[in-house]
Amino acid sequence: MPDPTTVAGFLNLAKPRGPTSHDVVARIRRLTGVRRVGHAGTLDPLAAGVLVLALGRATRLLEYVVSGEKVYRATIRLGSTTTTDDAEGAMTATRSLTVGPADIAAALPQFVGEIAQRPPAFSAVQVGGRRAYDLARRGAAVELPARQVRIARLTVLGWQAPDLTLEVTCGPGTYIRSLARDLGAALGCGGHLTGLVRTRSGGFSLTAATTLADLEHHAAHCTWHSLLVAPTATLAHLPAMTVTPQGGTLLRQGQPVSSAHLLPAVPAAARTDDPVCVLDAEGRLIAIAAYDPQRDCWRPRKVVG
Repeated sequence: MPDPTTVAGFLNLAKPRGPTSHDVVARIRRLTGVRRVGHAGTLDPLAAGVLVLALGRATRLLEYVVSGEKVYRATIRLGSTTTTDDAEGAMTATRSLTVGPADIAAALPQFVGEIAQRPPAFSAVQVGGRRAYDLARRGAAVELPARQVRIARLTVLGWQAPDLTLEVTCGPGTYIRSLARDLGAALGCGGHLTGLVRTRSGGFSLTAATTLADLEHHAAHCTWHSLLVAPTATLAHLPAMTVTPQGGTLLRQGQPVSSAHLLPAVPAAARTDDPVCVLDAEGRLIAIAAYDPQRDCWRPRKVVG
């Protein structure tokens, strides 16, 4: 079993409905002994599905994972609204339901593309240094400003009044609770989220995810590390280049490397400031780096290996 202090990998976990993402992180720490654990995108207690966890030094790479596209299966109950925009909150209003499939189909396109979306009052968004949900729980009126999010696709999976099931493909920062609220408002009947499953997050899918029961079994047999996904596989969407042993030493020390340390040298046309994975000769990730045109070198942004 690896030393918990040297671990660097990702865990594709199938979060069950009930615990918070923070609860899951605490459980992973207890089961593995790894203290540095983070996640790529919170799932509310109501939600289940893919929760990507970074262990050890891989937590430094979360910003390159959390930016990936996500897919959800969402159940929206039309005709009623709640304080939290989901089934966890208190009911605030109910209306008779007169909408049908044609109304829903006509309303959905306005929520596809780059849209302005207001986060729920009960959310982790910071307001004056405090979480919005803390203020909302104390009875404060919380009206968060809208922000730009991207919804790539909305597909109707089922309609059995009053419940609408959608597949939502979206970018980071999108609140499906807000989508439920705003779709209900557009239809004139109100709406709130009653079920949510994240089926994909970046390159991680629910079909390949590990359950907590599986993880507990592996932890009991000291084989939990076999469930980890290597950083290089997780960051396959980024370009990669190989560095010489001397270049690897420089990067690990936080120093830049020149083209002379790359195998083979990178053509001038390929030198951009986009992040790249820098690997050693065995294909292990050393760092995320970016090109510095002024010095004609690659500077490490995140050192991992």
